[in-house]
Amino acid sequence: MIDALTEAFVHLQGWMFDRLVQPPLLALGLGSHLEMAFDGIQFFLAGVLQIGFAYLLLRPLEAWRPVEVWPDRRAVRVNVLYSLLDRLGIVPLAVFALLAPLFAAVDGWLRLHDIIPPQLEDLLPALETRPLLCFLVYLLLLDFAEYWRHRLSHVLRWWWALHAIHHSQRRMTLWTDSRNHLLEDLIGGFWFAGIALLIGVPPGQFIGLLLVVKTVENLAHVNARLSFGRLGERLLVSPRYHRWHHALDLPPGRQYRHGCNFAVLLPVWDQLFGTQYRGQALPPCGLAGDPLPPDAASSGFWRQQWQGLQAFVAALQPRAGTANEAQQAGTHAR
Repeated sequence: MIDALTEAFVHLQGWMFDRLVQPPLLALGLGSHLEMAFDGIQFFLAGVLQIGFAYLLLRPLEAWRPVEVWPDRRAVRVNVLYSLLDRLGIVPLAVFALLAPLFAAVDGWLRLHDIIPPQLEDLLPALETRPLLCFLVYLLLLDFAEYWRHRLSHVLRWWWALHAIHHSQRRMTLWTDSRNHLLEDLIGGFWFAGIALLIGVPPGQFIGLLLVVKTVENLAHVNARLSFGRLGERLLVSPRYHRWHHALDLPPGRQYRHGCNFAVLLPVWDQLFGTQYRGQALPPCGLAGDPLPPDAASSGFWRQQWQGLQAFVAALQPRAGTANEAQQAGTHAR
């Protein structure tokens, strides 16, 4: 059964590449991108399977053991569009394809001048003969980078203005994880793809790494009373753990002024850097106050994009309090 499904998947990938993708790329003189395009089809098909799998498995779980029940699900439906854009790889693969030639050019220039940047396999030669271990090490490094990307998106005003779109959803579901401003998706895509290229992740493994990260993110947002157990909750980000990240009222303490539980896959990063909160309750979620208007929780896709862009521009302006403080400081100095 599994062999038959795998064979069907490979056959469909080859058919789409031969009939739909390869001819236009060759006609446009983009033959150097054929390998990336072939891997992109694999990611696209895997994304279709992932969306189907998430809906068939997680949606019944949400219906069976929901944290919250809403008679009207219109506010949730816009997130389906976000999920299609994200899960089918349109943004992350486009960024990786754009960055790959740039990194190759820089790498070529460095090698021409006898400067050879070390790759992960150069630092750890044992990884060359252990592909699974190599994959796990890549995953660990990228998850560490994702923790800091996520944390910075809460600390920097201009970034938070965009990331607030994700937190404005008051009805957490399996679709919520992809609810992001398109500009933030580009920033996150450049971050993830740039670090992946920097540590030498090959295109084939990049797709697998992206799928693992996205799948766990999908699971972490489900509207279901789901626990991984005492040990599992410490090893992998669970829906309960991540729900506190989306809580309307954060836990008390100055260390949580920018939020808590930023980890994407492994809770250990929050534990190491003092941003972990292990509450057992299932708090209400959403965004209270700035930087978005109240209707951002239920508005449509394009309105949310516009509201996020307005908040982003406003965040780039100097704060009134900061300007007044600078003026007063200058007066005292004189």
